Amino acid sequence: MGLEKIAEYKKKLNMTTFELSYRSGVPLGTLNKILSGATKDPKLETLKAIARVLGLSLDDFDDTNKSDNLNIDINAVPTYDDVITVYTRSRKNLSQEEKMRLARIILSPDDGEE
Repeated sequence: MGLEKIAEYKKKLNMTTFELSYRSGVPLGTLNKILSGATKDPKLETLKAIARVLGLSLDDFDDTNKSDNLNIDINAVPTYDDVITVYTRSRKNLSQEEKMRLARIILSPDDGEE
């Protein structure tokens, strides 16, 4: 199972395991076991919650699904479309403060100021 996608996208989104736990409702210990490989076959509901926060689908965890998602440069700066996709897929899990922060980032000048 392609559970390495969790760590990959967590890193891409600059998200800590604690943040993923908080936003998904998956206990921190459970996430740590999944990320370390101790849990190889997590429950469907757990994967759904994680996928929702990371802006993924359950298909993204399927090793047999060799899509072009595997060629993502996790060090690349996300495009506007990337940000909109992640927001659209995870907006129900964002607090009002997180939504406002994201809006400030999107609307900020390109010089890196927030």
